[in-house]
Amino acid sequence: MATALRHGFDATAESPVRGVGGRSVADALVTGPDGTRIGREIQYYPLSPSGVYRRSLKARDNGVMPLWVTKNDRAAPIDRAPWARVDDMPWREIADGKEMLIRGGFRYLQTWRCVPSSVRHCLDNGGVGHCGRIHADWSLPALCEPPKPPVHVEDLIITSATGQALAVFVPSRNNPRSGCHMWVPVDDCGTWKEMAGPTLLPRTPSEEQDDAVTFTEEELDRSCTARKETMAYRSDPRPVRDLGQPTGGLTLPLLPRSSSAEGLNVVTDVERTAVAAALGCFPWELGPCIGCGQVSRRYGRNAPMAWPSCREARR
Repeated sequence: MATALRHGFDATAESPVRGVGGRSVADALVTGPDGTRIGREIQYYPLSPSGVYRRSLKARDNGVMPLWVTKNDRAAPIDRAPWARVDDMPWREIADGKEMLIRGGFRYLQTWRCVPSSVRHCLDNGGVGHCGRIHADWSLPALCEPPKPPVHVEDLIITSATGQALAVFVPSRNNPRSGCHMWVPVDDCGTWKEMAGPTLLPRTPSEEQDDAVTFTEEELDRSCTARKETMAYRSDPRPVRDLGQPTGGLTLPLLPRSSSAEGLNVVTDVERTAVAAALGCFPWELGPCIGCGQVSRRYGRNAPMAWPSCREARR
């Protein structure tokens, strides 16, 4: 909240949100310059999946985008609502204003051509071989090529309120009802929408059950445990949810070969967008590769005129 106030945003703690669907309370409500409202939910204690769905849906119905912040990689909000995971920091460091690095929940779009020279694996062949097509997938900042700078919760609070970071849902290839929730840069979101279509946040699924809650009554141990070599620790029985795994992404068909610029007319706008994103250029700089004839960066200042694999082969 202090970060939002320092940047001139309206922010309130434990703020009631009233609207269609009833009344809900956010741990911190931040309002951006254009009226965008982000409800930050600090989830440091266990919460059932139904509670996450219910509170997130009520917030969205009231015009508030929820942002769940957790320190546990087993927490229920992970991939059930827009979320961000941070390190488990002592309260003194948090009170002193130490920045909280986001370990999960924020990703960048990566687009590449699946060739032997690519540093990434094929999405369709189980990571074996190369199909020659264009792949697009979401990656954590440290796993991007080249690596992206880390993102802090303080940054996400500002960018989400200003619209520079958006919450998206990427369905699983095998089960469209499941998938990954994540925060992404607005430019990457626009590129993804051009290639994959709208990314709508799902509604509450009805078939998922809550995690089992158990309690075993034990006598309070009042003895001192200092310097004891054998100490029993309870482990969280819930499965790890933040695995950092790929989302599944998407694969575009093999691009047509062409020996002239006129042959690019058979390339769709989606394919143009994907190739331009993979090469880091504008769509109007595309043309036929002088080596393989497929669409490549052919025009513009310092254009290589061929795919890296074709340039390597000519050497």
